Amino acid sequence: MADLAEQLLSVLSTIRVPKPGDRVHKDECAFSFDNPESDGGLFVCMNTFLGFGANWVERHYRKTGQRAFLHIKRIRKPKKEIEGNSGSGDPPRKKPTRLAIGVEGGFDVASEQAQYEEEVKLIIFPEKQEVISDELNSLPDVVRERITASITGILAADAASRKEQVQEWDGEVRQVSKHAASLKQLDSGVRIPPSGWKCQACEMRENLWLNLTDGAILCGRRYFDGSGGNNHAVLHYNETGFPLAVKLGTITPDGADVYSYDEDDMVLDPHLPEHLAHFGIDMMTMQKTDKTMTELEIDMNQRIGEWEVIQESGVIFSITDFQNKYVANLEKLFQDAPTDPTQDFRTQVAKLGHGLLSGEYSHPNSNGDNGDAGSENRGEQVGISPRMFKSLIGKGHPEFSTNRQQDAQEFFLHFINMVERHCRSSDNPSAAFRFLIEERIRCLSSEKVKYSQRVDYIMALPVPLDQATNKDELMDYEAKRKEAELTKSALPELVRAKIPFDACLSAFSEPETVEDFWSAAVQGKSVASKTTRFASFPDYLVIQIKKFTFGQDWVPKKLDVSIEMPDTLDISSLQGVGLQPGEEELPDMAPPPLMTPDIEVKAPVLDESVVTQLAEMGFPLDACRKAVFFTGNSGAEAAMNWVMSHMDDPDFAAPLVLPGSGSAPLDTPTSQTTPEPPPSEEHLATIISMGFSRDQASRALRATSNSLDRAVDWIFSHIDDLDAMDISEGRSAAESVSESVPVGPRVRDGPGRYELFAFISHMGTSTMCGHYVCHIRKDGRWVIFNDQKVCASEKPPKDLGYIYFYQRINS
Repeated sequence: MADLAEQLLSVLSTIRVPKPGDRVHKDECAFSFDNPESDGGLFVCMNTFLGFGANWVERHYRKTGQRAFLHIKRIRKPKKEIEGNSGSGDPPRKKPTRLAIGVEGGFDVASEQAQYEEEVKLIIFPEKQEVISDELNSLPDVVRERITASITGILAADAASRKEQVQEWDGEVRQVSKHAASLKQLDSGVRIPPSGWKCQACEMRENLWLNLTDGAILCGRRYFDGSGGNNHAVLHYNETGFPLAVKLGTITPDGADVYSYDEDDMVLDPHLPEHLAHFGIDMMTMQKTDKTMTELEIDMNQRIGEWEVIQESGVIFSITDFQNKYVANLEKLFQDAPTDPTQDFRTQVAKLGHGLLSGEYSHPNSNGDNGDAGSENRGEQVGISPRMFKSLIGKGHPEFSTNRQQDAQEFFLHFINMVERHCRSSDNPSAAFRFLIEERIRCLSSEKVKYSQRVDYIMALPVPLDQATNKDELMDYEAKRKEAELTKSALPELVRAKIPFDACLSAFSEPETVEDFWSAAVQGKSVASKTTRFASFPDYLVIQIKKFTFGQDWVPKKLDVSIEMPDTLDISSLQGVGLQPGEEELPDMAPPPLMTPDIEVKAPVLDESVVTQLAEMGFPLDACRKAVFFTGNSGAEAAMNWVMSHMDDPDFAAPLVLPGSGSAPLDTPTSQTTPEPPPSEEHLATIISMGFSRDQASRALRATSNSLDRAVDWIFSHIDDLDAMDISEGRSAAESVSESVPVGPRVRDGPGRYELFAFISHMGTSTMCGHYVCHIRKDGRWVIFNDQKVCASEKPPKDLGYIYFYQRINS
């Protein structure tokens, strides 16, 4: 025991007790998808609170010298058969929907969940000395108390992923209660103890709410299945009219759950510390002992949507470029990882790729089954839940940082953008998707032309509904559907519009009319024709079928169509040819400013109701403001038309710059009386690490008021401008590029013949909800990836996909 005490004393200074702001990774390894249920359990560093699987913990010890780890091992117990629900005739259980707690058709909160036996030990490296709780009792007080406090804190803390889920969960934004500022509190002398609460009416000890007017402690609502509370808190409100109550057990220094019975919603109470102090509760000393309402929602709706990231990533890591970049370099990437690898993009992408390709998580789950052939979980794959990856890649993004329904095409482009940012100075696997689009604009007044090129990663194909080959069947179905709705009878079998793939290609390539085109040739407004072609063909062609659109009322809707996508595809006919003999180019002149330079430029008055309406549809705020400005405040329809026709503009989401005002965006101070502070060295270093020069990084930060996130977006949307500026300052383009990326072509090119190898489908009729599944062709057969379930697909529904992945045929 003396040797043990000496060992523990030697590591005592490195053992920390988690503080409220610490992120405790006790449910997932930083480098793998190992967790406490894995064969080797999970090792939590008692200094950094990072988690490590059995194959990765020694790497952390060797790199940091940290020796003390809390080993957590959970063994799943076989679920008991739920009484009365074992018959083969039972209907399938529906997936719970959000906010479906305690309502008919919602999540059954009383249903039996998986149960575990948990083993906890202290492990000292490199000796791998195991210390169990009983051995701590005989240690000196100073050693025992510090170690016990650390262990208790780690086990009691919310896991980092849990905190992130709560932050990401798309609950409605809580409003400040109208009762908060003027809440009446009775001087009844009631003092609430810090623990040991129970309902005053039924002595229930869970789901308790403290009324902030009179201090009554009563249980919450009863759910439809009989679980929850006994409705005593809401009955108390009905009798007294006292509106606000706080959920006991959720009070922490950061806040608490507050409910307004009068407003019938969860609310914010800015005066909560004072309201609690009235009853003797010091908010700063309280610890969380119960689940918040958001956490309950997550529990009831867990596993919904978290696998969609996996399915798209499964396609990405079928591509050799991504395998070579991340999985083949796994050891080096992990060795070079920063102090907190959970926040490093390269590490987390490599971890995801390795998890998908290694096969370590595709074997049947045997934890706790004990060979029982009748076990509910026997044969179920372990699978991967990429919570850490999803949290990191979505950080700061208005959509992907939430748990709202995500669009697979938007996520793909967001992921590619992240890869681009982190690979500017090294091999970039996203080059496999990158191609150049050639746009030819012909002024119909002068017949002169202008050719331009832009980079893209997705070929977006329109869906020409008027080209359906089964119009008679569709009309018959629509008539029967309307009749069934009127008579409230069974709906007829669904008939989808069948659109030929060639019709989609034709719609993509046919000329588009551009109204109000300013022609430099005629020095005025004209009408132009725009034609889109490929200036290069990528190694991997991604095709999006534009199934999501807007109705006449501007409400987003999904087109339920069938398009028979070809297994092989030749788009060589869509190759651009550039300026042709006999064609005359439009003069390279900018349109005149709308205001003369000597007139003061004033910020326009924008119709904020239209701006808000567009923003609520999911469009960037700056784009919405530009839409309203450039359509002269002429209403939502005109602004929406502008948005739909400018979505592909490189500066679509850039701040609005007033004509004639130079380069200052709207709301940017133009006064020169106060010089702007120099760019942050930390922000400069971050951008330079992406492969840009210090000069370029400085320009980006100056253009965005030293905002790192905006500067990164700005610099990637102005790469060509930066190179041009370098040339104008006497430096060659080659010198500029050599500071950032290896000299070479920005895009790959080759034959325009392709073969289908994967597609992603959206299951559901709405744009706001649904589920993604993925099919990938492996070893000559199609495999479906649906959540954690993976199996062969005999008849893949290739006609119902949303995003298709083709690879080049070189032979």
